[in-house]
Amino acid sequence: MALSLYTVTVPLFQQILGTMLHLLDKAEAHCAQTGVAPETIIEARLAPDMLPFSYQVKSTVVHSLGAIDGVKAGIFRPDDSTPPDSFPALRERVEGALAQLAALTPAEIDALEGGDMRFAFGEAHVDFLAENFLLSFSFPNFLFHATTAYDILRAQGVAVGKRDFLGRLAKKR
Repeated sequence: MALSLYTVTVPLFQQILGTMLHLLDKAEAHCAQTGVAPETIIEARLAPDMLPFSYQVKSTVVHSLGAIDGVKAGIFRPDDSTPPDSFPALRERVEGALAQLAALTPAEIDALEGGDMRFAFGEAHVDFLAENFLLSFSFPNFLFHATTAYDILRAQGVAVGKRDFLGRLAKKR
């Protein structure tokens, strides 16, 4: 298999967003089984200065589908919208991103390679090539937020392990 911008982004985004759905299911089941209020998990943080679980899940969508949309537009700005505040709303956000990612074609994503891309934050900005933005900025952010969501669940006593995080592997057929 030749590596292309599509093959090193979209399938990996889909794998980990699938993980996010699985983790949401595990978190919701944990709440039902233990009597923990869903808001306790949704608002949980690893440290007081970190953002909550809901933000971490939202950010996996921002740094996958949102990053691709940004590359298409030539500019990406941080998403400061309020994260969803329930398991169903978080699930809907992730499912929507997965549906939109599934509709992308390899040709559509590969055609973005070499394009100019700007990350803008207030008056500051950083210029990238599309592939460098996706691989050196968005993908690390995507994995950071996915890992942080997983870690918050672990810290809250949700029974998740490494296999829960890895999700659906791209096995040989």
